[in-house]
Amino acid sequence: MKTATVRELKQELSNQTSSELVELCLRLSKFKKENKELLTYLLYEASDEDGYITNVKTVIENQFELINTKSYFYIKKSVRKILRNVKKFIRYSKKKETEVELLIHFCVQLKEIKPSIKYNVTLQNIFDRQIILIKKAISSLHEDLQFDYQLELNAMME
Repeated sequence: MKTATVRELKQELSNQTSSELVELCLRLSKFKKENKELLTYLLYEASDEDGYITNVKTVIENQFELINTKSYFYIKKSVRKILRNVKKFIRYSKKKETEVELLIHFCVQLKEIKPSIKYNVTLQNIFDRQIILIKKAISSLHEDLQFDYQLELNAMME
């Protein structure tokens, strides 16, 4: 089966009635958990971005508490999984401010892990890559926000 392009899908969706669109959305939500999560974000949480960020930060903290710290192998696996989830939450929002806040929070949590990430090259590389992404995202924001987030980043780096 050949997949239609986004343009073709947009054209076809514009020809549908509102009840048909609701039915299509509900059908989509039954197939993948990510589709359901995205619909939940769009319908319930997109209007309250601060609440969404707070909820995601809580999820990140809970996931970091569950990490098995007996060996770096388990820490790396868990950190990669948490980062994958953080990226998914960022994708839902599509806002640079949300991206910066969530990545800074992820890095703060990562930095607080015991044993320290300084003694593991892979974890240190993950941390460094996220810092680069944070700086890139900060550079695309408004000057006032850039200043605020830069201060927060500098405080975290110390």
